[in-house]
Amino acid sequence: MAKEGNGAEGVAPVAAAPQKPVPEVAVEELPRAIVRRVVKDKLSRLTSSGGGEEVTVHKDALLAFAESARIFIHYISATANDICKESSRQTINAEDVLKALEEIEFPEFIEPLRASLEEFRRKNALKRSGAKAKGADKKRKLEEELPENRLKDDTKDAEDAEEENEEESEEPNDD
Repeated sequence: MAKEGNGAEGVAPVAAAPQKPVPEVAVEELPRAIVRRVVKDKLSRLTSSGGGEEVTVHKDALLAFAESARIFIHYISATANDICKESSRQTINAEDVLKALEEIEFPEFIEPLRASLEEFRRKNALKRSGAKAKGADKKRKLEEELPENRLKDDTKDAEDAEEENEEESEEPNDD
């Protein structure tokens, strides 16, 4: 006689636990405040008639700007990644991004980006040289203080050892 069921004898079927909906891949959004600032800054420069008027941008327009920028970043990243892989490298560098701009036919962005990149590198080099100078000053100060501290520590150690010797000589031997 054949038994009906799921093949497990004497086991009651278990009710399926409610499954949570699988979360979709999170879409990276650009910070709205930064997008708003960039858009307003650019539009105020383009439309400035000397009046100092505040440029207003509708919320939907800001969302469209942010989404367009996000898509552009993904597109340029993927293209730069392809260029990097063609060169048998794993790390995208600035030249890969510049080549990607040329490849996706945005050559008008290359020179302004190159200028911004040079300015960034120059400022960064100044910061690094300033940080190295500060680090060298700290190191020099520590080295100057170190012999003085060692002298103090050596004097203190000698005093402690002397006190211990005095205590040991004062203790009676009960042998």
